[in-house]
Amino acid sequence: MMNKKIIVVIFFLLVFFLAPLTISNAQCKIVNTAFTSGEEIQYDLYFNLGIFNARAGKGSLTVTDANYRGENAYKMVMMLNTSGLAGTFYTVQDTLTSYIDKDLRPLLFTKEAVEGKDYSVERQSYTYDGDKISIRAIRHWNGEESFDEVVVTDECTYDYLSVLAYVRNLDFTGMNPGDRNYIRFISGKRAVNMYVNYLGISTVKANDGKSYEVINISMTIHDDAFTNQKDALKASVTNDANRVPVIIDTSLKLGSVKAVLRQVTGIRN
Repeated sequence: MMNKKIIVVIFFLLVFFLAPLTISNAQCKIVNTAFTSGEEIQYDLYFNLGIFNARAGKGSLTVTDANYRGENAYKMVMMLNTSGLAGTFYTVQDTLTSYIDKDLRPLLFTKEAVEGKDYSVERQSYTYDGDKISIRAIRHWNGEESFDEVVVTDECTYDYLSVLAYVRNLDFTGMNPGDRNYIRFISGKRAVNMYVNYLGISTVKANDGKSYEVINISMTIHDDAFTNQKDALKASVTNDANRVPVIIDTSLKLGSVKAVLRQVTGIRN
């Protein structure tokens, strides 16, 4: 039988040599099984502004293959556009774009948003260097620069759109309502704590006339600079291999806008 001292030495050698590999390889790489290039989802939008709740316009979420600085990537684009009476009451013209590599690591996020009387442009670019991630965060608000700063972290960090790619590939098996997954999230110029909360399974009817069994989740931001918590997004994704977002409920400056699936094409599975 092997001497116990030898076993202990081998154990510590394994820890010493393999630990750096674990850190290096933990650069946010995820095997994508949920979506592929060519997926396109069309949504109907609904406003929820206090007592005002009405159909508000159209939205879309598309995935295409792209090249980002010589690297094969996915380009995800979400568009939210209000129209009609609701659009007159409160305008929303948002375009969110996220480039993520084939391992679902965020590379670049941009948001151009008209919400009410405010116009904003955001940009977050990611650089991976060993076990460090540098995120340059820029925001312009109504034509003036709000900030241009670099956030450095050693944790996988996501933006508003790349987090959807992450969530669609989570394994919810065995989870119970109230269980949650921790991730890092870039909020403006700060990397903050976020939790993906599992809310259970239900059946919802989408605007394509079909009923879907869905996994319900919410994403809660825990910002150390504030005592309150913020539900940045709620979603219901199909309880199958595609994890198609059937409902996406996004927080606005005033109230929220809900996107309900109207049509989906180009699914992976």
